[in-house]
Amino acid sequence: MRVLFLGDILGRSGRDAVVARLPALRTSLSLDFVVANGENAAHGFGITAKICGELFESGVDAITLGNHAWDQREIIGHIDQEPRLLRPLNYPPGTPGRGAGIFTLARGRKILVIQVMGRLFMDALDDPFAALEKEFARTRLGPGGVDAIIVDIHAEASSEKMSIGHFCDGRASAVFGSHTHVPTADAQILPKGTAYQSDAGMCGDYDSVIGMQKDGAVARYVRKMPGERLTPAEGEATVCGVIVETDDRTGLAIRVASLRQGPRLAETLPTL
Repeated sequence: MRVLFLGDILGRSGRDAVVARLPALRTSLSLDFVVANGENAAHGFGITAKICGELFESGVDAITLGNHAWDQREIIGHIDQEPRLLRPLNYPPGTPGRGAGIFTLARGRKILVIQVMGRLFMDALDDPFAALEKEFARTRLGPGGVDAIIVDIHAEASSEKMSIGHFCDGRASAVFGSHTHVPTADAQILPKGTAYQSDAGMCGDYDSVIGMQKDGAVARYVRKMPGERLTPAEGEATVCGVIVETDDRTGLAIRVASLRQGPRLAETLPTL
């Protein structure tokens, strides 16, 4: 199975790039499933039902969120009706939506997508490690379980992301990081067979400060004063993500490669 994980889609430029490029990527890379982090898709803050529909129509199969999950209040009433939209698993009990979902592919193959959110330098949520342990107890990878498990770890600290990766090693097909909007160079397969990258990067305009217009962002640091609300940069976006190919027998990773396609970063198009 070949699965593409797209990093945080930021604003209109990020959405436009994904919608324009994803159909061709699905064909050229023979992708079976696409997961995208969409928590910044609506002008940098949250996501709407309409944007979800646009991304699904373009070829995204599941959307994960994060700390901006509820910025667009309309999504609170929509998320329970849309099983393809996932918020962090370790939100407290009673939070709308779900943090994991099993999806059926062609030939009856099944993939489990999970998102957890880190706690270091982030909102105080329930323990992501305990939440993952419960999910793995319910659904195992490989014979008798699902054919692939993809974990999105939405976190600030690379140390926490790496710890989640090793915690999941051998129990998930891949653990990919989101949230920091900068693609890391550590794509690898961990010792027990789980693919890992600390951050997939963002799908957005990189002539920016993590996707936001740079003048306002820089001014906040220079003046140490609050200013106008940051707004997304509107130049042509670069699509960033990670692809994992799994073993059909075990569900573990056999290849992992970064993907970068766009005008500002050095392009990397995997040849899996």
